[in-house]
Amino acid sequence: MTIDDLRKRLNQGHSGSLSLIGIPSDTNSSFLQGAAEAPPFIREALFSDSANMWTETGIDLGVAGTIFDAGDLLLEDTPWETAEEAIGLLLKHDLPPIVLGGDHAISYPVVRAFQGNFPQLSILHFDAHPDLYDDFENNPNSHASPFARIMENGLARRLVQVGIRTATGHQREQAKRFGVEMIEMRQFGPDTRICFDGPVYVSVDIDGLDPAYAPGVSHPEPGGLSTRQVLDVIQTFGGKLVGADIVEVNPRKDVNNITSIVAAKIVKEVAARIIFDR
Repeated sequence: MTIDDLRKRLNQGHSGSLSLIGIPSDTNSSFLQGAAEAPPFIREALFSDSANMWTETGIDLGVAGTIFDAGDLLLEDTPWETAEEAIGLLLKHDLPPIVLGGDHAISYPVVRAFQGNFPQLSILHFDAHPDLYDDFENNPNSHASPFARIMENGLARRLVQVGIRTATGHQREQAKRFGVEMIEMRQFGPDTRICFDGPVYVSVDIDGLDPAYAPGVSHPEPGGLSTRQVLDVIQTFGGKLVGADIVEVNPRKDVNNITSIVAAKIVKEVAARIIFDR
């Protein structure tokens, strides 16, 4: 789908409480490619007859007109500008986006599109890695750097990171520099409560989960979150959810599509929370 295709579909009229869009890019991955192939796998798992479209909180996402599926974005010569424009169009048409990555680098242009609509945006970020490198392997747009770009450009009022277990000295310094609230995995527990005042964007790097729950990632890191823990935080954090991304699923590394199925489950509960918060 090109930007023109998306604009045409939106201008012809649409229905939906939220939108689903794939941004299939992994050109900024530092170790393995494959995340760009994820959106169709996640979408297939989401709409599979192996489950139903009801969320745990009692919302039927299968009702016609609930999800506007924009398809997967065609990224050509200016991928970041294209991604930002696409998200901006969806927000303009009051269709809060759930973005399917792609590697984590896509979060920067996506969040940039939110700035005009939500200048007081906060971010809840699930990940094994802080992704705060100033310049990873001579690439400032690396998937290891999106939150450095987001914070240095003032795109988020608060950044709360959950599940971190690989923070380097440099990234700890970056966290202090930007005032990042890092809840490392060793500190996370049943009494952890996360509250925001105002609009919240959720970014789920699937490697924030333990590899036992999500093996299909490029950078597996043991000792992570369970699927249940991620869902509990999404369902209970304080604030208004206005958009999200689910990134870093790598189908080339998956086992029996487990990771795509987990990602689809997260999409469902994120969608339910967006609808509840509208």
